[in-house]
Amino acid sequence: MGVLDGKVAIVTGATSGIGWATACLFAREGAGVVVTGRRQDALDRLIGQIEADGGEAAALAGDIKGEDLARALVAMAVDWFGGLDIAFNNAGTMGEMGRVPSLSLAGWRDTLDTNLTSAFLGAKHQIPAMIERGGGSLIFNSTFVGHTVGMPDMAAYAASKAGLNGLTKVLAAEHGSQGIRVNAVLPGGTDTPMGRSVANTPEIKAFVENLHALKRTAAPEEIARTVLHLASDASSFITGASIPVDGGVSITRT
Repeated sequence: MGVLDGKVAIVTGATSGIGWATACLFAREGAGVVVTGRRQDALDRLIGQIEADGGEAAALAGDIKGEDLARALVAMAVDWFGGLDIAFNNAGTMGEMGRVPSLSLAGWRDTLDTNLTSAFLGAKHQIPAMIERGGGSLIFNSTFVGHTVGMPDMAAYAASKAGLNGLTKVLAAEHGSQGIRVNAVLPGGTDTPMGRSVANTPEIKAFVENLHALKRTAAPEEIARTVLHLASDASSFITGASIPVDGGVSITRT
């Protein structure tokens, strides 16, 4: 018996890293999973892995910044599995980096559209489907950057992810009476393609690891386990929270 038996979940940004690990974990715990990402070949590999492990999943490739995809993912969850109980709005980008005077308006907008507006569009269509099921769990992937720490050259990323924390609180207040819980996870450094794009030399990797109290970065599966907790009934009285899963990077000064 899995902790998500009978549940249906959407996972965005599922073609690598935390999204991939979470989709696989949700499926192993019994959920029917709808996954999305930009790369059809990676989605095909993910579906193959989930099915090889005995799980059930459906995939739809598309642009997370568009409302059509948000609408279609919910329709797929309903058509394939009968409804929607859980959504992990995970898709994101580091975006254009640099000091604010050097950032382009196009780069700023693309980062906010990918990280924040996509989550708004997801929630807009996911929440009504969850209400039809009598409630659900909505989860955003945020970050400690801009929440507890200001990291140079990451203004657009930090602003977009901080926006997710505000969106989390408002949605939790708006829909708690309808049985909808809304939370965000704030990962620390994680061994993902995005994380490796920042820690791209042995020296930078060692520096990033040392920022954490645990003196290492996370495996994607470690973040996924917290997402699973928030998706499951084990967290039935948690809502409106932005939860650090950051190995102590927010509190370390050594």
